[in-house]
This record gives sequence, C-alpha cells and structure tokens, in this order.
Amino acid sequence: MNVSTPTVAISADIFDCLARLSSNASARASSFIQKFKSNPRSAKVNLKPIRNAADSRFRSVRIDRNLRGILLQLSRGNLFILLWIDNHDKAYAWATKRRATVNAETGAIQVFSVTELTRSPSEGAPEGSDSGSLFSDLSESKMRRLGVPDEQIPWVRSLNSYEELNEHPDRLPPDALDSLKLKAMGLKYPDIVNELESSQIDKPFKPDDFREALETTGSKRNYWVVDDDTELQRMLDSPLEKWRVFLHPAQRKLVERNWNGPVRVLGGPGTGKTVVAMHRARWLARNWLQHDNERILFTTYTTNLVEDIKNNLRSLCDTSVLKRIEVTNVDRWVRRYLYLKGDRREIVFPGSKSKFLDVYWREAMQELGTSEFDLRFLRSEWRNVVQANAITTWDEYRTVSRTGRGTPLNRLKRRSIWRAFEAYRTILDEHGQIEPDDAYRQAGELLEKESSARRKYRSVVVDEAQDMGMAAFGMLRKIVPERRDEGDTNSMFIVGDTHQRIYGSQVVLSRCGINIMGRGRKLRVNYRTSEEIRNWGVKIVKGLKIDDLDGASDNNKGYHSLYHGPPPEVAGAPDREKEVQTVVDWIDRLERELPDPVKNGSICLIARTKRELEPFRQELQGWDIDVLNIERNQADDGRSPGVRLATMHRAKGLEYLAVAIVAVNKGIVPLQVALDQAPDEAAREDIKDNERRLLFVAATRAKKKLLVTCSGQSSELLEHLIEC
Repeated sequence: MNVSTPTVAISADIFDCLARLSSNASARASSFIQKFKSNPRSAKVNLKPIRNAADSRFRSVRIDRNLRGILLQLSRGNLFILLWIDNHDKAYAWATKRRATVNAETGAIQVFSVTELTRSPSEGAPEGSDSGSLFSDLSESKMRRLGVPDEQIPWVRSLNSYEELNEHPDRLPPDALDSLKLKAMGLKYPDIVNELESSQIDKPFKPDDFREALETTGSKRNYWVVDDDTELQRMLDSPLEKWRVFLHPAQRKLVERNWNGPVRVLGGPGTGKTVVAMHRARWLARNWLQHDNERILFTTYTTNLVEDIKNNLRSLCDTSVLKRIEVTNVDRWVRRYLYLKGDRREIVFPGSKSKFLDVYWREAMQELGTSEFDLRFLRSEWRNVVQANAITTWDEYRTVSRTGRGTPLNRLKRRSIWRAFEAYRTILDEHGQIEPDDAYRQAGELLEKESSARRKYRSVVVDEAQDMGMAAFGMLRKIVPERRDEGDTNSMFIVGDTHQRIYGSQVVLSRCGINIMGRGRKLRVNYRTSEEIRNWGVKIVKGLKIDDLDGASDNNKGYHSLYHGPPPEVAGAPDREKEVQTVVDWIDRLERELPDPVKNGSICLIARTKRELEPFRQELQGWDIDVLNIERNQADDGRSPGVRLATMHRAKGLEYLAVAIVAVNKGIVPLQVALDQAPDEAAREDIKDNERRLLFVAATRAKKKLLVTCSGQSSELLEHLIEC
C-alpha cells in the first residue's frame, strides 16, 4: 500500500447496513461511499470526532440529514476504515459500545462490543476458579490464538454452555466466535487451528498496526481495501453479494495456493462451497494459465446449476478472466467431445427415455433364460450396481460387493443377469445410442490417446461432486492427467456434500485415479442459513449413512451457523384450500415485515413437483401477487420481481430470504409412484433416504424464515414434527 495517499477500506458490515436501508437511503449512502473513497479528507465529508466513543479513533461522517457513518481514522498510515452506517442516534450508540484493535496472534482486525456484561456467581464458574467453564482447558495464549481479545478472556472463561456463548454474539469478533463455537461442539484445539486454516505469524502484531493487518487473511474476511472503482460500484449495486469480495480465512486459503494434487472440499449447505469453487476458478485463470488457448473447466452435474454459476461468474470476473473459464455440465461436455471425435451415438438418459428403453430391456431379458427377475429389478441392478461401480466386464460384476441390495444373487444368477446386461449394451449400440456412464468411459479411453500438446485444460473444478458417479470422475481425471513438467499441481478442485446427494450414487475418488491424500478439507461455518433452520434441516438427515467421497464416513460435527433467527414454522391443514391460504397469509405477513420482499425476489415456494405448485401459483396471481417460475436451464435473476416457484430439484444451489416448502404430504414426499416401482424393500429404503436428502436441500435454501406446510395426511418425513 502507498502510505503517501489515503487508503480507504470497507467493513463487510457496511453492505449489511445498505441492505437494511430503504432504496432511497441506500442510494444516498452508496453515492457518499464513492465520493468518500475518492477523497476521504474532503471538507464535504464532514469528518468529526465522536463524544463518548469507546474508541477515540472513531469518527462520524454525515451522509444526509439523518444518516451517519462511523469510521476508524488512523493518522499514522493515512488510513480510513468505514465500519458502520445507520440513522443518527443508532450510529452514535453503536460507536459508544465498540472498540477496534489488531489481534497480536493472528493479525486480524477486530471490532467488538465493550459493554459490560454482569453475571451472578450462580451463572458463571465458582468464584476464583474456572474449572467448570466451557473453555477451562484453554490457556490465555490459546484463546488469543483462536482470536479472543484480551479484554474478553475473563468473560469467555465464565461461560458454561454453548447457549451462553450465543447470547451475546457481538461481544466477540467473528473469528473468535467461530473458533469458540467449534470448541464448544467438541473439536480439539489443534483441529480448530487446522480447520480454520489459521496461519502462525512470524512476529506479534502491534494493536494499532492496522495498515499491515489489512493484508492478513484474517482481516480480509471482513475488511476490503477499495482499490477498484468498478468493483466498488458492483458491490454497492448488490450489497447482499458480499461473497464476491469477502472470504473466510478457511475459504481463502483453499483458493489462493498451488496444490500439489487433487483437492476435495466437503461442507454442509451454506458453507460457501460453490463460492470457493468460483473463486478458485478465477484464481487459476489469473495465476495458473500460461497461454491464451488454455482453459479452466468448471463442471457440475445439472444444467440448472450451470446457468446459476455462469451468472455469478459474470459478476465475479472481468471479461479477460471469464473467457478462460469454460462452464458446462458434465453430460454436455462429453456429448460435444465424442461428437468431435466422430462418435455420433445419441446419449440417452434412462430417466427421460424410460419407456423408450423398456423395449431394449425386454429384448435383452431374453438372455436371462428365467422369469425370476422382472424389468424393475434388472434396471435397478444395472443402475445401482453395474453403472454405479463403472463395471464393464463379467469378472468385475462377478466380484463386486452388493451389500445392502435387497435380493441376494449367487454366482449362477449373476452370470445369467450379466448376459442380459451385455445384450442391452449391444442393442443400444446397434441403434446408435449409449448411456451417459458408458459415454464417460468411451471419452476416457479417447482422452488417454491424446498427446499432452493437444490438451487445452490445465485444471478441472467440480461443483456438487456428490451427484457425479464413478465413470464421470474417471473421465474427469483423464482430462487433466499428471504432466511431465508440473506433475499433478492444481489438477483438480472438487467440492461437494454427500448429505445433499439427490442424483447418482456413492463415489470413491481413489478408485477413479484421484488421490486426495493429505488434501481433504472441510468447511463448517454456514453463512447463509440461521442456526434454527440449519438445525431443523440436520434433523431430517440424521442417521443417514454419509460418505466423504473417498470411501470413509462423514459427519456434521462442528457444522454451525453464524447467526440466529426465528424457528421454522410447520403448519398442517385439513385440505389443500386451507393450506394455500396459510401460505398466502404468510407471504402477506412478510410483505409487512420486510422491505419489498416480493419485488426483490426474496421469497420462494418449493414443492416436490410442478403439479403441486400449480394451485399456489393460481391463488397468488388471484391476489395480484407477481410470481416467477424458476425453470430448468434458467438462472434466477434477482432483479426480476415475483415470488419464486421451484421444484425441490430446481431449487438446489439457490438461496432466498424466506422459503415455504409446500405440499409435504403422504404420497408426494416421498413420491408414491417411485416407491411402488421399487423392486424390493432395500430399494424402497434408498428412495426414502434420497427424499430425506431432497427435503434437507429444500429447507436449507432459506436464510431467515422457513415455512413447511401439508394438507390431509403429512409425509412420514414430518411425523416427528407435525400432525396434519
């Protein structure tokens, strides 16, 4: 940084302040910020000391007759950090209760409350002892290492429960609160330091060395040095999109480094996995590509997410970077690749062409020589055993584990079934068709024959990895094989969460040639969803077997949200008409509580199928409420007005201030037609587990408010929460 000219930084809280203001007040505040950035010492800024401020370096600035900004002015270093914007009295009250410092151990800038909190002896640990406190095993040096300011150490020592820690969230800086939450959830101190990717600094920071502190990873989580007028205007136009600039230290350290092999990042809903993946793609395009013809391949499973990612990358990247990132879903990529290689077979998807493929299956079943197995069983075995395990030979099928499958098969029966599978593949080929998993394998074989000089991709970024299968990952590995000159550096960056697996089957990356040993990471902080909604969602998937994408188990330990909100509402109605009215009344309340909630697209109704959404659409339109269907292959433009309507599958990857999940009825969630078509009880249990994940995904689209409704008899998934 150039010390001779003023440096202006902005706290992430400023954008929350702007989002809370009316549109006119927000516009005035945004205009002021632009002018302030250009000349913070201008007489028009009206910079004044604050009487009774907890920090003598705090200053106020006049935005208009009512609005005031609070900033930290450091004469040494010519530095200004804009911290808060509010109406006159609230802004000054904020300044009288907070102080700013630099953490000596982490180098992070910290702003925290200094309001005295009194506790009676019965509320805290016994006087003179902290042996009963929640953090009694942490020394003062360890607390500092976790971000706790010296002034707050005695208060932290008095805490006895996780609930007490959350009673006063602004008492601690965000980095300290995150660390202590993880500790309260049972993580050990070394694991927390490693989990948060907290780096040890060479020498202690001085408490007033803010200029150097702005360069630390810890500070970049909440403070941004404004050196790009265009990016500043983008942020002011969309204040809720803070993810474009502010990354948690754990996220930033995943993004900004050269990895010596494939990386796998796990994380629950709202932990910013896709944000990390997009920032990683941008960083690679800026720092890793060497020639103009090289590209980063950013791929995911569904076309829905592709459009959302493309839309977000446009706001994150300038044109020169954007053109170096190719975003596509994996099926579209393999279809185009095979076509260019002269393979003109049509890729057929069993879900959309089920009846069409039944004809081929019935012909293939003639190879069975027995009527013991029906079409439903054969297709289930093909999908969940053969294709899920990338099996192409009899020897592989003969020895594959079928643990958990409901119908046992001896060697003789397997042999008979395998003949039918071979016949099915042959029939497809004769008709110029191929299934996706076989297309991936075919593409992988062709990729292996290509010379390294012809490969344009230097890295692959995979989002929603849990929905891709073994064959897809086998192909992706071959798109970026190890190179003679650089080994496996930055080859693959894979993010996912198997709690949200709603397509595909379990994958083991190591069996696909993807070695992530020593490069597995996990994100545990939910930035999107309130703790109450997050906790409600976690209950839905509690008890499910969750894997880590590489053969081991995974869990939600340490997964938590940054903020609290109202508990989810679960409402049953005797019939559909009254259920619809419940939802309309809920939206009406939101209109009164929130600033323009419908016009800015902050409400979404989610149902299992489009059919279940129709009566809600008609009723809302009857009340002159704008609605907007979120269709497949269509990004959700937040600037378009209307209550969003989406299926559970389409809502994946999206987020809204308020969500209503409707028609969670028996026979709909799970779909009765799917249960009826299952070949055995084990398959039915798989369907139910998948529907639990789908409901979990839908619930965690909500940021602050969640309503779940049903009419008649409720879904069995809600039996412990509601009586309809």
